[in-house]
Amino acid sequence: MKAHLAALALTWAGVAHAGVIGTTTTAAPLTEARVAGLDVTGQGPWRAYLERSRALMAADKATLAAERAGGTVPASAAAHLKGESGMPLDRPAAWYASAQAAHVADNIVSWQTPAGGWGKNVDRGGPLRRRGEHYAPVDDDPAGGVVARADGWSYVGTIDNDATTTELRFLARAQAARQGPGGAAWRAAFVKGVRYLLDAQYPNGGFPQVYPLQGGYHDAITYNDDALATVVALLDAVAAREGDYAFVPAGLAAQAGAAAERAVDVVLASQIVAGGVLAGWCQQHDALTLAPVGARNFEPAALSTAESARLLSLLMRRPKPSARLVAAVDAGVAWLKRAAVYDVAWVRQADGGRVLVARPGAGPIWPRMIDIATARPVFGDRDGTIHTDVNELSLERRSGYGWFGDRPAAALADHARWTARRP
Repeated sequence: MKAHLAALALTWAGVAHAGVIGTTTTAAPLTEARVAGLDVTGQGPWRAYLERSRALMAADKATLAAERAGGTVPASAAAHLKGESGMPLDRPAAWYASAQAAHVADNIVSWQTPAGGWGKNVDRGGPLRRRGEHYAPVDDDPAGGVVARADGWSYVGTIDNDATTTELRFLARAQAARQGPGGAAWRAAFVKGVRYLLDAQYPNGGFPQVYPLQGGYHDAITYNDDALATVVALLDAVAAREGDYAFVPAGLAAQAGAAAERAVDVVLASQIVAGGVLAGWCQQHDALTLAPVGARNFEPAALSTAESARLLSLLMRRPKPSARLVAAVDAGVAWLKRAAVYDVAWVRQADGGRVLVARPGAGPIWPRMIDIATARPVFGDRDGTIHTDVNELSLERRSGYGWFGDRPAAALADHARWTARRP
């Protein structure tokens, strides 16, 4: 098997020219028309969800408009980051009682949207939000198929790039260091933020990337960059009511626990069958059908090894695994083992560009995306084309995305320990 994989890997490295095999189709948004196609008995919860989403977005916009009425709109101080978020979660407990930590917590509260979420890629160590300032910086990427809305309303409330969940974890740590009235605003913002996550959850347990809904691929159930897995980990912590989360009201904790279990259910339900057996997951799955779907131009609908590894680790952390969950994990791990490649390396050249090269004895590493039908790695480019040879991609996209990595190795190690503990 290893020799066979090595031979395939050499082909992927460019020994044989592969060419373009298709183009990426972006996921469909969640709409009333699509909900109308469901069985009549299942339409009610989805219609209510859409109504709530629209109402929350309208309230967000109305609040901002009221702040700006008759006045000067302040220039946004919300700068994009290239590094830290300003919300460290690994400092000693005493640090969270410092003035610096208090400033970060106050900043977080000031940028919380009326709906309860936060935008992404903003330094929470920076200035507090001023009245009339937009809640989130515009985030567009036309070359990648991501275009800001005409109204400038983009990622206003999101779980992408660890947004919202990181703000909530920081608030929990900060309030634990200030138990009295001084931490009351932080606790209130935390509770509001958890309720935001509960509102954002789909009736089937999934989570969109952006909420209130933004449309496009953002409406798909998002496993990409561990978005759903990160939310579930936060909900589990809230449900446990231990340590930093001991202040959480019992009723809210119970709701968080139930939401986490619903999310696990949709993970199990959306696991992809490839070659007649359970395999892994796509970066995004359709909100209604759970089918794997594409996102940005360079992200086709395909099995994703990195996201699948995180989901498998999430499942292995459930305290009372069902037989269905055990079977899903075992099948997913077996697929990851089949997807590993050897005798190649993903290297950076002197000009900064990355290429896949033959390197006997190297590995295992994993391609980021695997075609569901053929089980071969696939790679997307900015123009939407899908390739089977990563070295054919444009320099920018070949070097600016994690097409290969060793992250699944951690899930395989988790599985070995998990299997040893099973009765």
